[in-house]
Amino acid sequence: MSAQPVEPVALRNTPLHDLHLRLGARMVPFAGYAMPLQYPAGQLKEHLHTRQAAGLFDVSHMGQVVLSGPDPDGIARALESLVPADLVGLKAGRQRYGLLTDESGGILDDLMVARFDDRVVVIVNAANKQADAARLRERLPAGITVEERPDALIALQGPTAEAALARLAPEVAAMRFLDVRAVTLLGAPGFVTRSGYTGEDGFEISVPAESAVAVAEALLAQPGVQPVGLGARDTLRLEAGLCLHGSDIDAGTSPVEAGLTFAIPKVRRRGGARAGGFPGEARILQELEDGTARRRVGLRPEGRAPVRAGAPLLAEDGTPLGHVTSGSFGPSLGAPVAMGYVAASHAEDGTRLLAEVRGQHLPLVVTPLPFRPATFKRD
Repeated sequence: MSAQPVEPVALRNTPLHDLHLRLGARMVPFAGYAMPLQYPAGQLKEHLHTRQAAGLFDVSHMGQVVLSGPDPDGIARALESLVPADLVGLKAGRQRYGLLTDESGGILDDLMVARFDDRVVVIVNAANKQADAARLRERLPAGITVEERPDALIALQGPTAEAALARLAPEVAAMRFLDVRAVTLLGAPGFVTRSGYTGEDGFEISVPAESAVAVAEALLAQPGVQPVGLGARDTLRLEAGLCLHGSDIDAGTSPVEAGLTFAIPKVRRRGGARAGGFPGEARILQELEDGTARRRVGLRPEGRAPVRAGAPLLAEDGTPLGHVTSGSFGPSLGAPVAMGYVAASHAEDGTRLLAEVRGQHLPLVVTPLPFRPATFKRD
C-alpha cells in the first residue's frame, strides 16, 4: 500500500508580511505563521543593534484576548481562579506577568495581563492562543465576554525605543515599566505597554491590523530603529534569562521548578488573603514551602561552542542530572549561554557540570540568571 501524500499546511501571514518581504527578510514557519527569522543585516548585528539602539519586532502572531463585562473588578477576581497572580490588586493602567496553570500544577502558558478601566487584555503565546481562549471561555463566568482580537502587535526594544516612539506619541515618555496606556498612532486607536521580552527597556504596541504597516514604517524611519527577526529575539531573551514556553516551560513543568515564583505573590500563597483557588494549587503551594527535586538554572559553557537544547547534563562523575532547554551564543557577552533543568542537589551557583554533545563531555558552570542585567525603566 503506497503512502498518501501529505498536504502542506498553509501558513498564516501577519499584517506586516509584505513589509517583511520588502525589507528582505528570510521567512520561516513559526507557530503556524510565516515569520521573519532575520533581515539582510543578519542575526548577530540585529541582536547587538537592539542592545545599543532600538529593534522593531513583529509579534502579531501572539494572541490578544480581551475580557470584558459589566464588572471589571469581577473579571480580575474570576481570572485569579485560573492564574495564581494578584490580579485583584492590579490597577488600571498597569500590566502583570502571570501563569496559566493546569490541575497537575503544570504551566499551560505564560502570559501578560493588562488592566484597563473597562476591560482586561491578556497577551498569550502564539502556539497556545486558541487553547488559551477556549480555556478562558470554558472556565470564566458566563457574564464575561472572551474576544480574540486580530490586531497587530509590534515590539520596539532598546535604549532609544522611548525617543523613537515618543516622536509619534509623546505621552509614552512618562510611562514606566509595566505601565499600560491607550494611545493614538497616526490616527489609529491602540494601546502601548512598557514591556517586552529582551531585557531591554521598550514597548509593545497594539494597533488595528490595517494600520500596522504605516505605524511600523513610521517607526523604522526614526533614527536608530532597525527591523529584527525571530533569531535575535531568541538570543536576546536567552541572555535576559527569560523562558520560552514549549522549550523552558510547559505543562510538565511547575512554576517552582521553573524559578518563576515571583509570579505567585504572598496574597495567593498559604496564609495569604486569597490563598490558592487556582488549578494545581496543592502541588504548587507545597513546592513553594518544601522545594522541588529539580530546578531551572543558568549555564555558562567553557570555551566558545554553544550547548544546544536537548543536550543531557551530567555530574562530573557522569551521573545524569537533567538536560538543556535553551542554548546559543550570547552576542552581547561574547560567549555561549544556556538554560536547563538539573537535580536540586547540583543547582547551586558555581556547580560544575558536563553537557553531552555528540559523544563528548563539555564542561559548564551553573550561573545566576539573568546573564545580562535588565535595563527596564522602573522610575
